[in-house]
Amino acid sequence: MRVNFVLSEVAAGLRRNLTMTVAMILTTGISLGLMGTGLLIANMIGDMREIYYDKIQVSIYLADGITDPQRDAIAAQLGASPEVKDYVYESKADAYQRFTQQFQEQPALIANTPEDALPESFRVELVNPERYEVIAQQFPVGQNGIEDVRDEGDFLDRLFSLLNGARNGTLAVALVQALAALLLISNTIQLAAFNRRNETNIMRLVGASRWYTQLPFILEAALAGLVGALLAIGGLVLTKVLFVDKTLAGPIKAGIIPPVDWSAIIAISPVIAAAGVGLAAVAAYVTLRLYVRL
Repeated sequence: MRVNFVLSEVAAGLRRNLTMTVAMILTTGISLGLMGTGLLIANMIGDMREIYYDKIQVSIYLADGITDPQRDAIAAQLGASPEVKDYVYESKADAYQRFTQQFQEQPALIANTPEDALPESFRVELVNPERYEVIAQQFPVGQNGIEDVRDEGDFLDRLFSLLNGARNGTLAVALVQALAALLLISNTIQLAAFNRRNETNIMRLVGASRWYTQLPFILEAALAGLVGALLAIGGLVLTKVLFVDKTLAGPIKAGIIPPVDWSAIIAISPVIAAAGVGLAAVAAYVTLRLYVRL
C-alpha cells in the first residue's frame, strides 16, 4: 500500500469538500464537548456525594425563648439515645461564625445578615442516617423549646436529583448532536465518493482492492472526528479556566461545590478523542458499504 498516495488523497478530499468538512468538524466538536461536559458533571456529582453524605446531620433548631433547663434536657436526651452517634451544640454566635466562613466570598450577604438572625441548634449525627423519623418523633416541633427539626439528607436528595437532571439533559443534547454529526459525515462521504468516482473506478480496474479505495474516505472522516475532538477538549479547558475557576471560585473555596481538577479533564480527553475518531470512521465505513459502490 502506498502511504503517500493515500495521504495525498485524504488531503485532496478535505480540500474539495472544505465547507462540508468544516461543518462536520464543528458539529462533531459540539456533540463531543457536550458529552465531555456531561461526564464532568457526573464526576462532580460523585465528588459532592462523598463530601456531603459523610456529613449528613439532623438539625434541631431551638426557639428564641428556650430556657436553660429545656436546653439541658434536650442534650441529656440526645446523649442517652441509641440512635445518636454524636451531637454538638451550636449557639447563635457559633452559627453566625460558620455562616461568615461559608459565605466569605459574598460580603454583601454577610453585611445584611444580623448576628442574631441564625437560631441556636443541636447538630446531630445519627448511627443510621435513614432513621431520621425516629429523631423527629422523639423531639416534636413546637414543644419543649424546639422550633424545627430538619433532615439535611432530604435536601441533598432534592439537590442531587436536580444535578442528575442537568447531567442527563446535557447527555441527551449531546446524543442528538452526535446523531446530526453522523448524518453529516455520511452525507459528506457520499458527496466525496461521487466527486471522485472516476479516480476510484480506474483504481478498481487496475486491480486496487476495495479496502484500498475506501481507506482515504475513512481516514478523512476519522481526521475530521479527531479535529472535532480536539476542539471539544479545548472547549472544556476554556470552560474550566474562564467559567469554573473564576465564576465559581467563591463556592469552590467555601467547600460548597468541588473543583473541576485538571486530572478529570485529562482522564476524559482520551475518551472524547476515541469517541470522535471511532464514530466518524465507523460512520464512513458503514456509508461506503451501504450507499457507495467502490
